[in-house]
Amino acid sequence: MTKKTKVLVIDDSAVVRKVLTTIIGSEPDLEVVGAASDPFIAAEKIAHDLPDVITLDVEMPRMDGITFLQKMMSQHPIPTVIISSLAGSGSETALKALEYGAVDILQKPTIGTKEFLEESRVLICDAVRAASIAKLRRAPVHAVAPAPKLNADAVIAKGKPTKAMLRTTEKVVILGASTGGTEAISDFLMSMPLDSPGIVIVQHMPEKFTASFAKRLDSACRISVKEAEDNDTVIRGRALIAPGNRHMMLKRSGARYYVEIKDGPLVSRHRPSVDVLFRSAAMYAGKNAVGVILTGMGDDGSRGMKEMKESGAFNVAQDERTSVVYRMPKEAIKAGAVDCVLPLDEIAGRVLRECA
Repeated sequence: MTKKTKVLVIDDSAVVRKVLTTIIGSEPDLEVVGAASDPFIAAEKIAHDLPDVITLDVEMPRMDGITFLQKMMSQHPIPTVIISSLAGSGSETALKALEYGAVDILQKPTIGTKEFLEESRVLICDAVRAASIAKLRRAPVHAVAPAPKLNADAVIAKGKPTKAMLRTTEKVVILGASTGGTEAISDFLMSMPLDSPGIVIVQHMPEKFTASFAKRLDSACRISVKEAEDNDTVIRGRALIAPGNRHMMLKRSGARYYVEIKDGPLVSRHRPSVDVLFRSAAMYAGKNAVGVILTGMGDDGSRGMKEMKESGAFNVAQDERTSVVYRMPKEAIKAGAVDCVLPLDEIAGRVLRECA
């Protein structure tokens, strides 16, 4: 019998604790072993029954979630998923939590329509599963096969690359990441020179977080980084990051690459989806694209990257040693979509050589 992943829910709202307990506890491979209204109560529960994963609010009484996370990670690390209300100032605080060791950040579920709660359930449970197999976890946990899900057909119909677009002098870098990706993307972009090729990125991240994430990277990198807007041009020395909760596709008009931002259903259980971006790159960039897939849970990106390879793109995957969660790169490699596998600190250099 497969061991269940034990989860402790920490949130000062009784309503949120109840919703999270119901959502997580309804999964056959997950078990909520307790719920706490503040970090002091949580510490007592951890001492009594050590969880495999913690879900943690940021703003709580007696001790805020960031302080608790710092203390816990320095003394007794436990994989943690931050679940925040995404208040304007809170998004930057939650991004800070990633630096202190949180595995992922998700939007706090809001009482609303059945469809919204269902989407929240999938994202929350996937984040808990990803956290349970992240590198800082103490013991192996059986990974559950993903449930049936939509593919990129739901947003962009598959098509052959346009012949006129197969070869140009400009290359574009197409990157996808998930769990652990915020730090991996930061390392990658900070290695890029001022005249780097244009870069387009999908990172699984909630709405409102991507703007803060892009702003933070823009201040730290030599290149410009921004949250993508519809019709933004892909230019040298700039990286565009897909806005949370919206799909992003690469398009081309003459010699100009640009991005299209659109709504749509979850694809490969995500919005934005790496598969959607990668398929669009296969169709509109072809041999001019260099694909990169970094750390992440699930298989989003593997099919799209295979289409990129079939259209002539050169693809790179992050290796297992440097990945927080190796599932996304592993699935792309398994699909035969990858040309080389490298540690994170060597990927930028290889990408630049392929774009030269």
